Amino acid sequence: MKKIFALLLALVMALTLFACGTNNGSATPSASASDGSAAPATGAKQLVAQIGPDPETIDPALNTSIDGGSYILYAFDCLLNVDKDNKIVAGSAEKWEPSADGLKWTFHLRSGLKWSDGSALTAKDFVYSWKRVADPKTAAPYAQTVLGMVKGFDEASAGDVDKLAVTAPDDNTLVVELAHPCAYFDKLAAFQVLSPVNQATIEKNGDAWATKPETYICNGPFYIKEWVPSSYILYAKNPNYWNASAVKLDTMKMLLIEDPNAAYVAYQTGETMMIKSVPAAEIPALKDKPDFHLDPLEATYYICLNDTLPQFSDTRVRQALSLAIDRNYVAETLMQGTYSAATSFVGPGISDWDGSDFINNGNGGKPYIDNSDFQANLAKAKQLLTDAGYPDGKGFPAITYSINDQGYHKIVAQYIQQAWKELGLTVNVDVVEWASFLPQRRAGDYEVSRNGWVLDYNDPSNLLEILMTGNGNNDAKYSSTQYDELMNKAAAEADPKTRSGYLHQAEDVLMADMGTIPLAFQNEFSLQNDKITGSWHSPSGLWYFQFADIAG
Repeated sequence: MKKIFALLLALVMALTLFACGTNNGSATPSASASDGSAAPATGAKQLVAQIGPDPETIDPALNTSIDGGSYILYAFDCLLNVDKDNKIVAGSAEKWEPSADGLKWTFHLRSGLKWSDGSALTAKDFVYSWKRVADPKTAAPYAQTVLGMVKGFDEASAGDVDKLAVTAPDDNTLVVELAHPCAYFDKLAAFQVLSPVNQATIEKNGDAWATKPETYICNGPFYIKEWVPSSYILYAKNPNYWNASAVKLDTMKMLLIEDPNAAYVAYQTGETMMIKSVPAAEIPALKDKPDFHLDPLEATYYICLNDTLPQFSDTRVRQALSLAIDRNYVAETLMQGTYSAATSFVGPGISDWDGSDFINNGNGGKPYIDNSDFQANLAKAKQLLTDAGYPDGKGFPAITYSINDQGYHKIVAQYIQQAWKELGLTVNVDVVEWASFLPQRRAGDYEVSRNGWVLDYNDPSNLLEILMTGNGNNDAKYSSTQYDELMNKAAAEADPKTRSGYLHQAEDVLMADMGTIPLAFQNEFSLQNDKITGSWHSPSGLWYFQFADIAG
């Protein structure tokens, strides 16, 4: 089976190379605008890039995708920001301080802040925006994660938003009271979900405010000048941004391309200077090229089983499906060594309480998933399925595995199809368009689905929280009273070491239940012309182009 997949991968590589040719790394911005967008004026600097297809949403409160997060990043400025070293720095707030007991955070906004339409932006706008995230009518997937520690959140999330302890004693001061200390609250204040949004445009336009350039009022380095779905988003420099002098580009054009092969052609022909969607088949030929970049991520690629379905309610079934996967083969062969085999849910690079890697301190120092002997794992998987009442897969319903067609998803899905066939199970692969894929998965309208989580900030809770009962990002619909209790204890614990212990215990429960199936630890690969300077890629998967420049 593995030889067949290796041959299939080689065949795809050969066909793609034949169709696309080879890349000489000499891409330059297109001087024309054949798609109908306004061509940049002579002497103007325009960066053209591709970081994803049509976003599901670019409403800061509703977005859950990385491409959407980058689009929001270009247009909005949070209280705090993240620099190229992944450190927290000033944003709309020029200084900030927590109280000695950690229960009050005070943010001092810069004087003279403005929205992109020129109107004044004050601390009251942050109060409105944060209460909007907490409001159940908004249905913000991240509400619990980013505001759950704020005093009054439970009442606010039940509908009484004025109970959320976020106040503006004056136009330049925002005060946030917490129910319990949160050492990483500064990281939350730099997270795109908590961007300020303009109350007037939202009240006038409703949900449609974030779908049209003329109503997308923002406060960041750029504003949206044009937006043609399935084609491009054109950003223009925002003269009302407080740090406009640091913005060197006049415009940024984000091509909305879903097909990786089309993105690669656009890069080769010079239509774009950067692409995130590199065809997997091209990677072996590109690995040593100077414009090929492989960047570390704090991320886990995993498989969601819809735990509300009766066929996945038995832990033995979930464990069997996990053990039947040869993760070393997936990471080293199918993913061509750009990812690594997962041994847990929380991956490398994520800090524990003492600065060490969280992954090295759990489960008594042993991996939760032992990838050293796949044949033994497969034998155990077959026995577990038999013990669950499905010997050789008999009586188990056919499985539909949902993916979107980017990166490694299709080749991995085809492998899973064959791997679970070894258990006697039938798997059908359903390829879903990106714009529909996320809402479908979030709603639980699937049986099995590929998934992945890139941490929004470096704390293991950011990953572990998504599997708490009722969390807006809990696509697996996993629910465990024991897990929830441990996560709630961690959230309320002030002592870092004790808090870490609760988080490790929670991962123990999760991995014993196999509430979701970790597959690989991710990295990010892309192609970027070296004429782009001053940009960076964060471990959270965001592309920081807002302060970039173009050499030459």
